[in-house]
Amino acid sequence: MGSEKKFITVAELREHNKAGDLWISIQGKVYNVSNWVMEHPGGDTPLLNLAGQDVTDAFLAYHPGTAWQYLDKLFTGYYLEDFKVSEVSNDYRKLYFEIAKMGLFEKKGHGTLYCLTCVALMLSIVVYGVLKSESVLVHLVCGMLLGMLWIQSAYIGHDSGHYQVMSSPKYNRVVQLIAGNCLTGISIAWWKWTHNAHHIACNSLDHDPDLQHIPVFAVSSKLFNSITSCFYGRKLTFDPVARFLVSYQHFTFYPVMIVGRVNLFIQTFLLLFSTRNVPHRVMNILGLLVFWTWFPLLVSCLPNWPERVMFVLASFAVTALQHIQFCLNHFSANVYVGLPNGNDWFEKQTYGTIDISCSSWMDWFFGGLQFQLEHHLFPRLPRCQLRNISPVVRDLCKKHNLPYRSLSFWAANASTIRTLKSAAQEARDLTSPVPKNLVWEAVNTHG
Repeated sequence: MGSEKKFITVAELREHNKAGDLWISIQGKVYNVSNWVMEHPGGDTPLLNLAGQDVTDAFLAYHPGTAWQYLDKLFTGYYLEDFKVSEVSNDYRKLYFEIAKMGLFEKKGHGTLYCLTCVALMLSIVVYGVLKSESVLVHLVCGMLLGMLWIQSAYIGHDSGHYQVMSSPKYNRVVQLIAGNCLTGISIAWWKWTHNAHHIACNSLDHDPDLQHIPVFAVSSKLFNSITSCFYGRKLTFDPVARFLVSYQHFTFYPVMIVGRVNLFIQTFLLLFSTRNVPHRVMNILGLLVFWTWFPLLVSCLPNWPERVMFVLASFAVTALQHIQFCLNHFSANVYVGLPNGNDWFEKQTYGTIDISCSSWMDWFFGGLQFQLEHHLFPRLPRCQLRNISPVVRDLCKKHNLPYRSLSFWAANASTIRTLKSAAQEARDLTSPVPKNLVWEAVNTHG
């Protein structure tokens, strides 16, 4: 006769919600991941953000079927007693298993091969144009082409970070390092650290690093309260400097995006040379050495400093298109303060994302991320499948009266600027506002 099942309540599970005492539940079974958290391939942040909760939906979204075998050794012997799965979660899980049954997670197409080929071709053209041509126009075009190379390479790094694009994890990691560190100068370790946190806590002002841009940008007046970033572990101080910059953010948004790559370089170095536990730190640093060898060397081959500056600015300006796209997907969506809730996975993703509508022939340009909601719901789904599941996701949102926002590129830009302008005006209306000037008054009076 088997032993009786042991149960704990949702409230009791919630007590195990911190480092060193971290429990989660998946499909009613309770697991102790206190020690496993440091070995977790996705880092400690996702587990800490969902500690003491049921994480079934997030687990399904992020893990292949092979991950289930690792859970048995973490099982506490307890089952969750009074947990009720919402109707939305039930439908999400049904859709997940339907997609898995159809084999869509494994049908990756040849997108990675095509992208790698294009990146290699673009790099060859850029090097040839810089070395063999004396035309300023050719050098300008080469700078712009390098920017497009960085965009496509970033998409490869993004894909390989979410699912295995190569035949083995080892080759997948090589692609990540080449596409990220070696070609773009942005560490794949930094990307994983911030991106996993972004997916888990989508549009949480204090947990999602992709919305924490004080003192330059603030998408909500809630950031004016100098909230603490639980991701960075520091206060996001809204001081007079931040208030001044935010007051003009709807004007500075596009110029900042042009030089936004500089911030990514800085963030990469800050992480890799920090005291944090960084997976594959040495390999990431070596990859950066490759980038900071070939890129300055290539620039130095240009005949004079004006052309070198033009070349770099042209490459940065093109990558601004990608930076803008990422902002369009989230800046004007709903935001909240606090930890994500494991039982409203579907709802949080719908409220925190905005799709960009475009023709199928433009999918290469957006890297599949124009289907932002679909990607957030099924991050392991290859980009070539996102368009296929989009109608089903739209219907599911309609069934549960949840937002499915799909805007044109231009409409998404307008929505983002409206959000930034609204927060800027609120910043100026604070008790101790930034002194107004005639330019501000003219623009905001007459539109």
